[in-house]
Amino acid sequence: MRVLVAGGAGFIGSQIADALIAAGHQVLVIDDLSSGRRENVPREAGFAQVDIRDVEKLLSAVADFRPQAVSHQAAQVSVSKSARRPVWDAEINVIGSLNLLHACVRHGIERLVFASSGGAIYGEVPEGRRAAVDWPAHPLSPYGTAKLAVEHYLDFYRHEYGLVSCILRYANVYGPRQDPYGEAGVVAVFSTNLLRGESIQINARAETGDPGCVRDYVYVGDVVGANLAALQGRLDGRIVNVGTGRATSTLELARIVEAAAKVKATIRFGPHRVGDLERSVLDASEDDPVHPYTPLEEGIEETVAWFRRFLKES
Repeated sequence: MRVLVAGGAGFIGSQIADALIAAGHQVLVIDDLSSGRRENVPREAGFAQVDIRDVEKLLSAVADFRPQAVSHQAAQVSVSKSARRPVWDAEINVIGSLNLLHACVRHGIERLVFASSGGAIYGEVPEGRRAAVDWPAHPLSPYGTAKLAVEHYLDFYRHEYGLVSCILRYANVYGPRQDPYGEAGVVAVFSTNLLRGESIQINARAETGDPGCVRDYVYVGDVVGANLAALQGRLDGRIVNVGTGRATSTLELARIVEAAAKVKATIRFGPHRVGDLERSVLDASEDDPVHPYTPLEEGIEETVAWFRRFLKES
């Protein structure tokens, strides 16, 4: 199968590309390299530096490669930046996505898998609850609003043009290759800071000094597994939560990273960050193809080991 991976030089997209190559598929990665890294792209994959906002370059790349399926991982992922620059966020996450859907229809692509967001779409999830796919959508940021908009556009393209799609709503993804300087990469930030002997900060859930926000952390290898299942057609027409259902506070996460790094952490406590959800935990689908998920402690061990090697080599 020929698969185009949009955003395939990034943290998640590049590992999807790796897995596709390992499974014997042909891969073209497109990425504007604004946050992705060229060295993340597998050597066996084709590569085109394309911004999905540039419809002519996008159409040209798709026409040349003639993919049968698309993995759409390309996005502007900063919630805080989306709040400061909502038009810019929409240009990338909505208009760019529409350009890609247009390319799919124009060139007869059979299937598209869309990387959406569980936390950003569901909003606050009360204590003791998990958000299933039928949880009322209540995005509290332009980023979440854009992701939900693309989900609705996919309904239109399925109804009007017959484009087969699957929506994967990710929990908080962590693992090797994550950017330690991005706002979504708390595991990467904690790992690199502790390995460098630097302090870490727990931002408050409500008041400074509390254990911090509660999240559902899912290992990138499990996210890759969900994407491969979707690209194989096992999840056509579905919305699937990709999360473990385990609720973990930032302080608990810090202790797990501390144990994996074998370093005593110096912890600072900061105020609540504007725009941060207090609690976001997903309820995985009953027939989720990823089960069993990688236990958090095991995934953190592998992630810290990767960052230890990365820091030695950099």
